[in-house]
Amino acid sequence: MIKRTLYFGNPAYLKTSNEQLVIEMQDSGEVRTAPIEDIGLLILDHQQITITQALMAKLLANNVAFITCDATHHPAGMFLNLDGHTLQSQKFQAQIEASVPLKKQLWQQTVTAKILNQAALLKLQREENKFLTELAKDVKSGDSENTEAQAAVYYWKKVFPDFLEFKRERHGNPPNNLLNYGYAILRAVVARSLVGSGLLPTLGIFHRNQYNAYCLADDIMEPYRPFVDKAVCEIIRMNGKFLELGPTMKKQLLGVPAMDVLLGGQKSPLMNAVQRTTASLAKCFEGKSRKILYPEFT
Repeated sequence: MIKRTLYFGNPAYLKTSNEQLVIEMQDSGEVRTAPIEDIGLLILDHQQITITQALMAKLLANNVAFITCDATHHPAGMFLNLDGHTLQSQKFQAQIEASVPLKKQLWQQTVTAKILNQAALLKLQREENKFLTELAKDVKSGDSENTEAQAAVYYWKKVFPDFLEFKRERHGNPPNNLLNYGYAILRAVVARSLVGSGLLPTLGIFHRNQYNAYCLADDIMEPYRPFVDKAVCEIIRMNGKFLELGPTMKKQLLGVPAMDVLLGGQKSPLMNAVQRTTASLAKCFEGKSRKILYPEFT
C-alpha cells in the first residue's frame, strides 16, 4: 500500500490520540483524523499551524518525513527518523566503507538511468531524443566526462514549449518554481526511503557538499527527476504562461509520489519504487548486488 501524502495550507492544530493524527481546523472547528501508520509525507505550509511534540515523535517513529514551508510557501526544512532500520549500524558501516570504484560504478548507473528517462520524456513530448539515447550509451565510470551536464543542456532546451524561453535556474522564472517545489517533495520521499533502508542520507556517492545534509538523497533522486518534469509539463499544457504556484498546481505536484512508474518490469507508485531503489542500493553497499534498481516511464 502506498503511504499517504498530507498537505496543510490553512491554520490548524495537529496532535495525536490512539495512534491517530488528529487535525483541528482553526477556521471551521472541524476535526479530522488519519492513521499515522498510513502517512509517508506530511507538509506544513502555513505560519499558523501548531504541532505537538508527541505527534512529532510518533510521526518520526513511523518514518514519516515531514516538511515545513516558509512564509513564501517554499519548503524550508525536513525532519527524518534517526532510527529507521533494525540493522542500521551494520548498514551505516557498509555504506561508509564502500570503495571508490563501487561509488563510481553506482554513479555511472545513476547518470545513465537519468539520461534515459530524460530521453523517454522527450519522446512523450514528441521531441527528438536520439542525442540523449546515444549519450546514455557513453557514460563512463564516475561520469568522468560529465555526460550528465551535456544531456542537461540538450534536455532543457527541448522539454518545455519554446514560448517559455526556459532556462533552468533555481531562482529563475517559471516554471523553475514548479520544478523546485516538485523536487523538494521528491527529495523528501527519497530521504525517507534511505532512512527506511538503514542508510545515511548525508553520505553521497557523488554529491559531497559539506553543507548539504542530504547528499545521498540528491544522488538517488536524479533518475526520478524527469517524473517531476512530466508533472510540470502537464501543468504547462493546462496553464500556458500562467505558472504562479497556487493550490491547484501544488495539488498536482503533491501527486508525484503516487505516479505510476515501471521498475524491474513491474508497474508501481513512485513512492514504492523509491523504496525498492534504496533497498537495492543498500545491497550494493553490502556487496550483495552490483546494480541499483531505477525506474522507467510506463
